[in-house]
Amino acid sequence: MRALLFAALLLFPALQAQAIGKPEDMLADPAAEARAREIGRELRCMVCQNQSIEESEADMARDLRLLVREQVARGASNHQVTAYIHARYGDFILLRPPFNTATLLLWGAPLLVLLGGGIVVALRSRTPRAATAPLTEAERQRLADITGDRQA
Repeated sequence: MRALLFAALLLFPALQAQAIGKPEDMLADPAAEARAREIGRELRCMVCQNQSIEESEADMARDLRLLVREQVARGASNHQVTAYIHARYGDFILLRPPFNTATLLLWGAPLLVLLGGGIVVALRSRTPRAATAPLTEAERQRLADITGDRQA
């Protein structure tokens, strides 16, 4: 079991590197490649949607990775590259979309759900419970017959 775990730990970096693509897709400068990967981890794969373009193996993610690397190679800053991709694909491409009027509901939805749940809980706790009527003599007798209690 330990050998299997050890092998998995050794292969994990190789599996992550596989998503990046072919070695010829990577930048020659290690610092520029690291910047491109950092930028790519902030951009959503349009196909997978829950992965960054660095994690995804989709063809579109590869195209976006190449686009990011092309911009980095041209000397663009991280912000300029992100702005360029954002201008082409909109807020959805960003794994952390900006806070603006278009994304207000996205950012406010968790607060609205919590607020709505709190209101429901508050209203339910304030609602008086209906009092149960005492048992009639016939109901007591039937209960005593069922439970075998003769003292009722």
